[in-house]
Amino acid sequence: MAMGSCNQNKLEVEVYETSAAGNKLTAIAEVEESEPTIQVRLLPDQKFQTITGFGGSFTEASASLLNRLGSANRKKVIDAYFGENGARYSLTRTHMNSCDFSLSNYSYAPVEGDTNLDHFSIAEDKDDIIPFIKEAMAASKDGFKILASPWTAPPWMKDNNDWRGGKLLPEFYDTWALFFSKYIDAYKAEGIDIWGFTVENEPLGNDNNWESMHYSPAEMTQFVQNHLGPKLEQDGKGAVKILGYDQNREHLQEWVDAMYKDEASSKYFDGTAIHWYASTFEIFPEALQYAHNKASDKYLIQSEACVDAQVPEWNNDAWYWSKEATDWGWDWAPEDQKHLHPKYVPVYRYARDIISCLNNWVDGWIDWNMVLDTQGGPNWFKNWCVAPVIVDPVKDEIYFTPLYYTMAHFSKYIRPGAVRIGFENTDEALQVTVASNPDGSIVVVVLNQEMETKHMTLALGEHTSGIAISPQALQTIVIPAKAK
Repeated sequence: MAMGSCNQNKLEVEVYETSAAGNKLTAIAEVEESEPTIQVRLLPDQKFQTITGFGGSFTEASASLLNRLGSANRKKVIDAYFGENGARYSLTRTHMNSCDFSLSNYSYAPVEGDTNLDHFSIAEDKDDIIPFIKEAMAASKDGFKILASPWTAPPWMKDNNDWRGGKLLPEFYDTWALFFSKYIDAYKAEGIDIWGFTVENEPLGNDNNWESMHYSPAEMTQFVQNHLGPKLEQDGKGAVKILGYDQNREHLQEWVDAMYKDEASSKYFDGTAIHWYASTFEIFPEALQYAHNKASDKYLIQSEACVDAQVPEWNNDAWYWSKEATDWGWDWAPEDQKHLHPKYVPVYRYARDIISCLNNWVDGWIDWNMVLDTQGGPNWFKNWCVAPVIVDPVKDEIYFTPLYYTMAHFSKYIRPGAVRIGFENTDEALQVTVASNPDGSIVVVVLNQEMETKHMTLALGEHTSGIAISPQALQTIVIPAKAK
């Protein structure tokens, strides 16, 4: 799939496009000859962060739906995410204890007063989440990392004795640290390695809607510095990563200031996790850059993102390319935050965010549920969302939304260990990010949000290629190692 005129300086490339017109990670073999108006020059000597990976989350909601599909469609979904011909997810997340995308409230430590966790059990996961993970492992050639996050400690460890809200009682800090260690062992016994943890999903809370537990930046730092970090180290699990924060970007500065205040506070933190829900369009680049500059040797991972469900639009491809989606802030944001939550285009929101995150030092990007039903659940709180793959278990049908292909544009081609590199782009409206893979190939991802075809010259040294990107389209351009 060579592009450009036939000359010795031609840059050999492979081009894959997903577009509003119907391309779905389609290989583009030819382009119309046209005078390029855009110049994109790659600068491989400019090196930035090393990429950890891209992927989605193993939730009880997703796993329970796969259990209800026929074996052929179950395999099709798992291969689509993890198989060599699929999206090749490399970085994933799961929940410890229940979350809103569970079928009910549950904890692995249900017995009140069991401070030694003698009754700790992951039995709740053994018929859904664990089989899902193990089949994904079997389908994945290169394997993937798993980040585990608790939404809450069991109610008996909290000051409000409730699944929702409240804080961990100080007398249970050591027990809660032990909980993480036991979780590693329990999953290891199932043949599953846990790569890392976030300390708490959304420690600022979620208005007490579903499982949650609150920490201030100082409280989380104290828990990690004096309890969780030392416990994992003592148990020989110091290699397991600990990521702090795990909520929206607009509060990043105060959290990283606390986490990385000094050597003692930062010792056990391996990085910071973030979400995107503060805005449907604002990336908060200054906050991301601040977090990187505060701890340039630590991970900065986007650990959750999703689009709110808009039944019955879930199976309408055109909706994902239209500025019709809304999120929680459309209805519920305070007046001073309303401007951050206008309607948006789902594909653009994903592609823009991933590109901008990469260009502002984020090294990993994890989507939320991998599979949901046509309602946007199951979710015990009825907090309906959209997943890249929607299934109807009653009809045994599956639908790959444009968001699936959007994720694959990054996850399939930018591999763990890739290094983001520099570029120059003469069209500010064209969003671009570039990475150099461990195998020597270079991957360029380009988003065209406009209603007209854009023609560009892609240059690497003296070698160039003319490439056209369709209106409303996302392209991944791969320069094989041999072509450079």
